[in-house]
Amino acid sequence: MPELLKGGNTVVGAGAVSVELRAVGDQVDLSALLVGEDGRVRGDGDLVFYNQPSAEADAVRHFVADGSSPERVVVDPGRLPADVQRVVLVGSCDPDNPARTFRDVKDIAVVAQQAGNEDVVFRAPALTDGERAVQLLEFYRRGDGWKLRAIGQGYAEGLAGLATDFGIDVSEEAPEAPEVAEVPASVPVAAPAPPNLTKPPLGKISLDKGSQVSLSLDKQDRELVVTVALEWDGGSDQRRKRGADLDLYALFVPAAKAQRGAQAPGTIVKTGRGEKKGKGDDVVYYKNLGSLQQAPYIQLDGDARVPGRETIRIVRPEEQGYVLLCAYSAVSNGFGSFKSFGAQVVVDDGRGSNVTVPLYENTKTRYWVAIALVDFTAADGAAIHHVEAYSGRMNERRPVLHPDGTIEMNAGPVEFKRPT
Repeated sequence: MPELLKGGNTVVGAGAVSVELRAVGDQVDLSALLVGEDGRVRGDGDLVFYNQPSAEADAVRHFVADGSSPERVVVDPGRLPADVQRVVLVGSCDPDNPARTFRDVKDIAVVAQQAGNEDVVFRAPALTDGERAVQLLEFYRRGDGWKLRAIGQGYAEGLAGLATDFGIDVSEEAPEAPEVAEVPASVPVAAPAPPNLTKPPLGKISLDKGSQVSLSLDKQDRELVVTVALEWDGGSDQRRKRGADLDLYALFVPAAKAQRGAQAPGTIVKTGRGEKKGKGDDVVYYKNLGSLQQAPYIQLDGDARVPGRETIRIVRPEEQGYVLLCAYSAVSNGFGSFKSFGAQVVVDDGRGSNVTVPLYENTKTRYWVAIALVDFTAADGAAIHHVEAYSGRMNERRPVLHPDGTIEMNAGPVEFKRPT
């Protein structure tokens, strides 16, 4: 696809343009500013983002990432009023975490897609550790039409500072209404509240294979409990009568030992390191239920030997590095696939985000599956990666989670679970 360089521009045809954000590393948020001829917004409603998803009767719309598609903003320039001269697209770090910068974002790209035209990509230049927002693209009027320009300008103050410079009031509290002379028939009108930049919960979503989504968490919140459940229904009627014994395992790397490696967390590697290191002790499962009062601050509720669910609770997110959620199929289950047993993992933060991680492969004669990785090293919360990696055929070796968040199958210890 054609690539715009910084400062380059291209003509925009008639119709809506969808601009997708694609970033490698920690999560980046996408927003849009509707700007007038004076270089400023007309009002606070001209910021389009996750908490204010549209402007000008949907001429500019924001769509959150939902596990199957990335975050995007759709702009229909032909529907914008004459007093909107530009629409500036901005990438920014989580405003809830002032320490978050673009340090861990290796690549930021935006792809503009319009029916009847070739997709156009712009890759932002490298940003510094101190920058927390970047102006990516702008739609601007040229004669009777519109053009699209690549900007790539970093900004240290984040979305709040950038929006303020464009004329938006993002203060946490609305200003008090000015005093007015007492007039019996009049009622003071309160000033409108400024836009709220606090990120909303994800709601209930399901991940596509290989996708990921981020939870915005306050890592210092001692009341926070992240609940992880392995659910299964046993599959066919015959299997339900017999029962199916699946087990939830949480392999973990504490924050103090977690590393950032060359490969992204959740990547499947084949190194042979796991067995040599004797890895396998850092795990919560039916023989080691863990604890919420002391390390590892991860606890399993018990062992369900019939179709249903097993639940792990995770607290003290600042103590967590990586948590790999795996399922083991006991020998007594036979050769049926995890998918045929209806297995899936559900992650809930108790704050309105509920993420289902389903299985898509109908792979038989496999006793282990690594389903999802929860990456607590993400600066703005936790990233949930859909993994779905299976052990070798008839292989009983447990997966291994390395300190950099990579995963090695068929490398851990063997521990058979016999029927009782």
